[in-house]
Parts: sequence; C-alpha cells; structure tokens
Amino acid sequence: MTYRRWFVVGVAFAVIGAVVAGFAIFYGNFSPRGYVADHFRRDASRDIGSQALAYTTDRTPSQVSKQITDVWQPADQYVDGSGVYLRYNDDSVVILPIAAGSVILLERMSTAYPRYHSRVGNHWGWGRGSTVRGGGPGAGK
Repeated sequence: MTYRRWFVVGVAFAVIGAVVAGFAIFYGNFSPRGYVADHFRRDASRDIGSQALAYTTDRTPSQVSKQITDVWQPADQYVDGSGVYLRYNDDSVVILPIAAGSVILLERMSTAYPRYHSRVGNHWGWGRGSTVRGGGPGAGK
C-alpha cells in the first residue's frame, strides 16, 4: 500500500512539473531579446538589414531602458544624447529616440559592437559580462 501511495504522489509531482515547464516555455521570457519581442511592436521597416531587428514604442528611450533593465540587468550600459545602449552577453539592445517615441534595435554583439563602437567606445566592455583585460594580475591573458 505505501509503494502505491508514493507512486501516486510521484506521478502527481511529475504532472505538476510538466505543466509548470510548459507555461515557462510558451509564456516565459528567457532573454532580453524575448522580453523586447513580447512587450514592444515589431517594425520591420526600421530593421538594419538582417542584423538588427526593430521594435517601436511611444515611450521615451529612458522609460524603455528602465522597463527593460528592471527585468534584465545589462552587463554594460551607455547613455548619451543619441540614445541608450545596453550590452548583454550575446545581444545588444539599442534604444534610439524617434519623433513619436523610441525605436528599439536588437542585434547580436558580434555585429553591434563594430556598428556602435564609435559611439560606445570603451564604455561597453567586450566579452561575457567583463571589461577588456581588466581585473588584476593575470586577468584576460
């Protein structure tokens, strides 16, 4: 009798786990890229080739930046009069002002860094969450 009870409890936990995992997969945001795609309007007319996907909103760049960084903390961030530049491990989120709000550009770091280097310069550390060759003796070698 006790083995049967444990079997039923185990099956119940497995079913509950599968339901929770299903919701997480279909409704979750697992990256800044997914968050932006789920919360802002896609505007393919503002894409930069196939490298940077564009989204728009009627909110200002600072409002959009706060909304995104409250959920997904960037590895580096640079803000100036031209916009807000967020660097994540593999992606960049660039928020630029437009007449009626902001355009949000999602791009892989491999193409974003060369594109925005003249703007962000050394403000964006290169690599996964660290600055270039910083961190003390032997770091980055």
